[in-house]
Amino acid sequence: MKLLGLQGLTKAYPGVIANSDVSLDIDKGQIHAVLGENGAGKSTLVKTIYGLVRPDEGQMLLEGAPFAPSDPRTARAAGVAMVFQHFSLFDAMSVAENIALGMENPSKTQDLAAQIRAASENYGLPLSPDRILGDLSAGERQRVEIIRCLLQNPKLLIMDEPTSVLTPQEVDILFGTLRLLASEGTSILYISHKLEEIRALCEHATVLRQGEVVGTFDPREMSNRDMAEMMVGKTLTTPKRAAVITGQPLLQVLGLSAPAPHQFGTSLKEINFTLHAGEVLGIGGVAGNGQDELVAALSGEMRTHADMILLQGQGIGADGPNARRALGLCAAPEERNGHAAAPDMSLVENALMTAKTRLSLLKNGFIDWPRSRAFAQEVIARFDVRTPSPETAARALSGGNLQKFVIGREISQNPRVLVINQPTWGVDAAAAAAIRQALLDLASAGSAVLVISQDLEEVLEITDRFAALNEGTLSQAVPTSGLTMEEIGLMLGGAHDLEVAHAQA
Repeated sequence: MKLLGLQGLTKAYPGVIANSDVSLDIDKGQIHAVLGENGAGKSTLVKTIYGLVRPDEGQMLLEGAPFAPSDPRTARAAGVAMVFQHFSLFDAMSVAENIALGMENPSKTQDLAAQIRAASENYGLPLSPDRILGDLSAGERQRVEIIRCLLQNPKLLIMDEPTSVLTPQEVDILFGTLRLLASEGTSILYISHKLEEIRALCEHATVLRQGEVVGTFDPREMSNRDMAEMMVGKTLTTPKRAAVITGQPLLQVLGLSAPAPHQFGTSLKEINFTLHAGEVLGIGGVAGNGQDELVAALSGEMRTHADMILLQGQGIGADGPNARRALGLCAAPEERNGHAAAPDMSLVENALMTAKTRLSLLKNGFIDWPRSRAFAQEVIARFDVRTPSPETAARALSGGNLQKFVIGREISQNPRVLVINQPTWGVDAAAAAAIRQALLDLASAGSAVLVISQDLEEVLEITDRFAALNEGTLSQAVPTSGLTMEEIGLMLGGAHDLEVAHAQA
């Protein structure tokens, strides 16, 4: 029986048609995936269903009745709930207080706490209503968002990239919950770039390309490559690495310790590793275990004792970002908008901000605008950044396209050492392959690359060695070749000794 029907939805913005005559049906109790490359129109579509966007043409039917929510509150009242990729939670408040904020008419505190406990037990999502949010792991924070939705008894639950911050074990728990919900009649609209997850979880999929529906199928009967090529409309190439030839140590981290930068941050504790020329070292960890702090310490945003970080034998721990860039260490943080890029500045200005030192884009205090613009255009062309112009503000780009620009900007400076956090988060399969290939090419040319990623398939695909970050402590790096996904998951959970991980596996 059909729950939601979309008929001819069209939405245009200046210079771009986000959705063009989109039609699809979602049955009751169905787990339905929407796939597409960056800029394909997925976000616009789900925002339309959730009442954040009003379509220019077309209509929606919910249980056979016209459905045109004017805002999210109207959508929620009709039975549509959404778990966003980026959590909208307050660290200083309790779980129950956060959940109450997202409900129209929350029960009294004691009753709400009982409802939270009951829902968390029924759906296998252990959660204490009294805990302070800042003390929770990323996986537990996601449970808060899901429980908040479930307490509203949704008919349709929209999930946007729900596993990007989870360990493999937590993904298994989430999938069990979603299958249970579907068996009880809740429909689930699932968006993810992780195609293996789509094949494992979903029974129906719709592919968008340039705002149009180009295919519907059962993903269990398709390969990952077939789905990816349908999304991008061309044959994909698998990233390839030239023979790995490691050279001299370029980056040495010796007993790196640093206090948490804020109340809910993570302290770094005696971190040690060496990164060689020609090598790609992967560091994995569930979100909130010190990744941001490690990048800040390596990039120069957070200062340490000089000799805790050595670049080609020179102590740089007390140097700032510009001094480190001048010496050849470039870095890209996880958060794109507002940290890696200034939202209201143009792409040219954003390129200038990090490349001015390494590419000498300042002369006698004056900006060399022609060279700055040429560099921005080079990044846009090389990394297929979809933008009307280099003068476009960063905030106007889709998340995936801004990610391509930020990563491309750092790679294109030909650093001796590149530190990068979540290089392919939020980008489609083709863009992810291109970014990974560029990282491998950089290493093959003699640079050292440190990739911090929660995408374990990415870690296995492009890194030579792997270490796990847990509560600010880094395990010993081990060869990636031969590591299983289960062993990596155990290391992420705190089994820092590979022999321990093997024994537990």
